[in-house]
Amino acid sequence: MNDVAKIARRKLSDEVFDRLYAMLLNGDYAPGDHLPSERELMETFGVGRPAIREGMQALERHGMVTIQHGQRPKVTMPTADGLLSQIELTAMHMLSSSSESLEHFKEARAFFEMGMVGRAARMADDEAIAILEAHLETQRQALNRDAGAFIKADMSFHTAIAGMTGNPIFSAVSQAMLNWLANFHTAMLHWAGNEHVTLDEHERILAALRERDEVTAVAEMRAHLDRARSLYSLT
Repeated sequence: MNDVAKIARRKLSDEVFDRLYAMLLNGDYAPGDHLPSERELMETFGVGRPAIREGMQALERHGMVTIQHGQRPKVTMPTADGLLSQIELTAMHMLSSSSESLEHFKEARAFFEMGMVGRAARMADDEAIAILEAHLETQRQALNRDAGAFIKADMSFHTAIAGMTGNPIFSAVSQAMLNWLANFHTAMLHWAGNEHVTLDEHERILAALRERDEVTAVAEMRAHLDRARSLYSLT
């Protein structure tokens, strides 16, 4: 029994965080509203200034409030980008530490990209097609000249397809997945020495989107990702 770890006492700042978090979830303060002052919160919760400040800083780290000197904290508008940025380090750790996690990620990305390009084909308009054409041309200009610009244009091509769906969560997830891949292993996005194959595959995806051909767009995206996913692993 002597080896059993003692239960640690919770910090007051953790209690402050929990109380404030519950207030935000309950809708007591909406995005754009200012929270009470430090003094008001000290009196409400019966704690000192350090606990209030630490609790508030924890809210800021989670993207729930913004804190500016001399002003009361302001409740932020939650976004999909903000949510995904919170899990970036965990995602990177997961991808780098487990081959099984990497395989799950590749499967999830393929499932997501194929569903997304199908929706994009149904919703495509001339302006969106023109944006894709511009990204593809940028990628073509970078061929055999600038690997960094080539990869950036590649990512932009895929995120532009996400944007065509009209769903900001799709756009945020697409950008996050590509960032994780780029930071984890550049080879996942760049098939060095065979960039022309990527360009050809992108052109076929674009051609299907021009025709608003959902079936072909999905088939071309599947072929593109099947080829790409066979190239990378943890080795």
